[in-house]
Amino acid sequence: MALPIVAIIGRPNVGKSTFVNRLAGGKDAIVHDEPGVTRDRTYKPAFWCDREFQVVDTGGIVFDDDTEFLPYIREQAFTALQEASVAILVVDGQQGATAADLELAEWLRRQSVPILVAVNKCESPEQGLSFAGEFWSLGLGEPFPLSSIHGSGVGDLLDAMITHLPETSELPDIEEVKVAIVGRPNVGKSSLLNAFVGETRAIVSPISGTTRDTIDMLVERGETRYRLIDTAGIRKKKHIDYGTEFFSINRAFKAIRRADVVLMTIDAVDGITEQDQKLMGRIIDDGRGCVVVVNKWDAIEKDTYTINEYNRKLDDKFYYVGWAPRIYVSALTGQRVPKILDSVNLAYSEHKRRVTTSVINEVIEDAVMWKSPPTSRQGRQGKIYYGTQVSTEPPTIALFVNDPKRFSDNYRRYIERQFREQLGFTGTPLRVLWRGKKSRETDRDTPSVNRAVRA
Repeated sequence: MALPIVAIIGRPNVGKSTFVNRLAGGKDAIVHDEPGVTRDRTYKPAFWCDREFQVVDTGGIVFDDDTEFLPYIREQAFTALQEASVAILVVDGQQGATAADLELAEWLRRQSVPILVAVNKCESPEQGLSFAGEFWSLGLGEPFPLSSIHGSGVGDLLDAMITHLPETSELPDIEEVKVAIVGRPNVGKSSLLNAFVGETRAIVSPISGTTRDTIDMLVERGETRYRLIDTAGIRKKKHIDYGTEFFSINRAFKAIRRADVVLMTIDAVDGITEQDQKLMGRIIDDGRGCVVVVNKWDAIEKDTYTINEYNRKLDDKFYYVGWAPRIYVSALTGQRVPKILDSVNLAYSEHKRRVTTSVINEVIEDAVMWKSPPTSRQGRQGKIYYGTQVSTEPPTIALFVNDPKRFSDNYRRYIERQFREQLGFTGTPLRVLWRGKKSRETDRDTPSVNRAVRA
């Protein structure tokens, strides 16, 4: 059962995103003293009393201006209104009813969706009643004075709002896979999101920085629900000034951390850049599952060897993520886009997978039999006593050894490679922790050697 939608509508800079953060109980929507920060429609889960719903933040609506992104912003806001069960018009109580508010109210009166008026920036209860009185002129019913920052008055509005929402029956417990779409600016992340959902959910433009906030979209396939998260393009740190882009990129980094699987999107024409490698490093550091998506594949002239040559380039640049599935797509034509979710499913299941201790120790025993741990000049050999998986997301294996310092980087990589080859873990980072374990016998005693897993 889909949750009912509450659309937040208003002209620019009246505090819509602050109001959305108040309803959703977080600070996910970017709030900045600049018109046009919010462009796409973004969905956040929220609840009030016994009702659950999705609150949709939209860009500021201006009717008499068609410059830059404003026509796209209007289109996104109109779409949100069409799918909403109820809409909330947010106005600025301190500015009073403006000509733009009156024009917007006139258009809203012609819509079939119920409209409530939230008179924002009414921090003082006494002033709030005075400010709200002016907005009866909108002809949309009782205006509710409130403060999105402090929360005063919000409850009265929500009490009125939930009367327009259908009763929330017990929702089925459907597993939700969170998928973040990340990459440099203009690699086609928003086009990829739109290709998934089959509609213009995110504004697509050749202008760098079109997407500013993270955009959540739910897609259901079979019995699985995917939360697709479009993010702002991430440029090099030295090119970023403090302001809207700074907050956008921070939201993108947070999207990586809250995702189960990240779609690392590459521009097939530009190839793999240094910035792509840094982004991949962040995905690994955050321990997220990953699928490499090479977009704009339709723009590449191909012959029999093209795919092999491109795979070699990926092997060279992303040599440390050979475990990540790769898929070559075109968001523009939709080529192979549906198959991305197959790779996401694999990465997600491996990311949450747990292997028994007995299986892990079988792998260790085979690995040590083929290649013994290194021995120091003093004849002291590294010993692996046993291993066990201590956590998932990402899978983490702890190896208990006599002295971690006796295992060289080469041998550690060898053991990790054996885990990959024997256990798989496709699409997810694998962490191996080397833990020292005190033994009652000294390292020179033969019995301790026999107790270790060794050849």
